[in-house]
Amino acid sequence: MLDTRFPRPPGDVGNPQTYARAGIPVRFLTVEGASPRRIVEEADPRLVQPFVDAAMRLVAEGASMITTSCGFLAAYQDVLSQAVPVPVLTSSLLQVRHCAQPGIVTFDAQSLTPQILQAAGVPAGTPIAGVRPGCEFHRRILDNDTVLDLAEAQRNVIDAALRLVEAAPAIENIVLECTNMPPYREAVAAATGREVHDIETLILKAWRDLIH
Repeated sequence: MLDTRFPRPPGDVGNPQTYARAGIPVRFLTVEGASPRRIVEEADPRLVQPFVDAAMRLVAEGASMITTSCGFLAAYQDVLSQAVPVPVLTSSLLQVRHCAQPGIVTFDAQSLTPQILQAAGVPAGTPIAGVRPGCEFHRRILDNDTVLDLAEAQRNVIDAALRLVEAAPAIENIVLECTNMPPYREAVAAATGREVHDIETLILKAWRDLIH
């Protein structure tokens, strides 16, 4: 988990109810100092080892699968996968390559670099749209604020999704990069008429595969 304090409604990767409603036992471990700004905008390389240490600790405590609370941690997919003997799902972006005619809605289009996309196996040329810089959703999370207008945040995410499909109408599947976007998945699907995927849908599929 990033070191955060912003609200996490059900569906958010950091809300225990997200897992409880699916019958998945979960344990959270916060990486101290891993703020949204340090991960998203700064891509601070000093945070790689603390995340590796956290993953190894969770596995030592009995974890059978590891995920993270930020889609930008796809950059760490290889190093984390090599560090632990269990499946690692750093980011919802890992499922993009399995989607027909995919498009991505991201927290920060400018910071979602080709290197991160490549680390997640995202096909080159996949259309991407980000929420507008400075909007409620973007500002509150990036500043690690204690409040978030959920209705406005939903409008911000829908706005990005609509701009995505307007720019690339052939899109059939939308992947929400940000782990704080799943609470708005159904609203995005209704607004765009596309199937929508996120970190929650990825975790649920991987967990079913793991226990069967």
